[in-house]
Amino acid sequence: MTDPVEVVQGDSPIVLGLPHAGTSVPAAIDAKLNAQGRALADTDWHIHMLYDGLLPGATTVRATFHRYVIDANRDPGGTSLYPGQNTTTLVPLTDFDGQDIWDIFPTEKDIIERRDSFHAPYHAALLAELERVKAIHGIAVLYDCHSIRSRIPFLFDGVLPDMNIGTNNGMTCASEIETIAHEFAASSPYSTVLNGRFKGGWTTRHYGRPDNGIHAIQMELAQSTYLTTETPPWTFDTAKANRLRRWLKDILDVLNDTALELAR
Repeated sequence: MTDPVEVVQGDSPIVLGLPHAGTSVPAAIDAKLNAQGRALADTDWHIHMLYDGLLPGATTVRATFHRYVIDANRDPGGTSLYPGQNTTTLVPLTDFDGQDIWDIFPTEKDIIERRDSFHAPYHAALLAELERVKAIHGIAVLYDCHSIRSRIPFLFDGVLPDMNIGTNNGMTCASEIETIAHEFAASSPYSTVLNGRFKGGWTTRHYGRPDNGIHAIQMELAQSTYLTTETPPWTFDTAKANRLRRWLKDILDVLNDTALELAR
C-alpha cells in the first residue's frame, strides 16, 4: 500500500500542507465507488506541481490518498466546517456537484478504519513538522495549499475569486501574516478575497494557534488560474501556471520574512 503521507523536510518556518493532491485509492475502496466517484473530479489537481520549488527550504507534507478515501481537511469527529451550507463530509458521500459517488456506501466501521489508517498519519506527520520548525525558529507557519473549480453551484453562487485566503476571520494567525498575505495577493492581477466562502478548513482552524507560535493560513485557488480547462483530463497549463507561480512565490517569500521578523 502507498504510504499515506509524503514529507520533504526544510529549514524554513513555512510548512506547506497538501491534503487534497493525492489520487491513490486502495483497490478495496475503489471497488465500492461508482463511475462518478472513480472520476476523482474533486482532486486539487497538480497543486503540488504548482508550488514545487517556490520557496527553497519550505517543508511539504502531502497526503497521497484521495479525499474520497477520507478527507484530511475535515474534523475527524465529523463536525461540519460550514453549518447550514452545502459541503462534503469526513468520508464524502457525494462529489462537489451533489452527485452520489458510491455503489456501496462506507459504514461507520469503514470510516473509523480510514481515519486511523489515513487521516491520523497525515496529521501526525503535519504536527511533527510544525513542531520541528517551531523548535528551530520559535515560530511555524502552516500554509495550506488548495484548489477547486471556479464554478460549483452546489457549493457557492457565481464564480469563485482566483485567490481565496482563509484565516477563520483572523483567528488562526497573527494579524501581520493575514495582512501581508492579503496585500500581496490583492496586488496581483488575480481576483482576491479574504475570509469569503472559504475561511480555512479544519486543518487551518485546528493548528492555527498564534498565541502558541503556530500560525495557519489557507490559500484556495480557482483551478482556472492554472489548468487549461476545469474539465477532464484536468491538464496543467504551464504558461498559466508560470504566471501564477510568480505571485505565489512573492506571497511565500513575504510570509517567510514576516515569520522570521515575528520570531525575533
